[in-house]
Amino acid sequence: MFQTEFEFTLPCGFLDEDGTLHKEGVMRRATAADEIHPLKDPRVLKNEAYVLIILLSRVVTRLGGVAAINPKVIEGLFATDLAFLQRLYNQINDIEDDSAPCPHCGRSGLAEGGQHLGERVATPSLN
Repeated sequence: MFQTEFEFTLPCGFLDEDGTLHKEGVMRRATAADEIHPLKDPRVLKNEAYVLIILLSRVVTRLGGVAAINPKVIEGLFATDLAFLQRLYNQINDIEDDSAPCPHCGRSGLAEGGQHLGERVATPSLN
């Protein structure tokens, strides 16, 4: 079965206004629309690095008990967690065929725990 949703645990966690820490979440695979629509957003037009914020707000479907994932939530993440989600996004959207060998290391599919990372970057670097 083709996997479309991936559970994750943030290294630090999102601290909401009430002081509750949210670490467990779910990210879904991105669609073409997820990659294209943020490019029209005025915040992205002013600062292209903001595309990552919009993109993650579209594909992170659950984060602890947070009612709705939106750009403000993603903006509130610690930098460590933002980088973690960017790597996860690149990982899950880089896999076309889980049984195909990785062109970089030769291993098939994902490594144990889903931590196999390719080298292609689907989202812009923050550097």
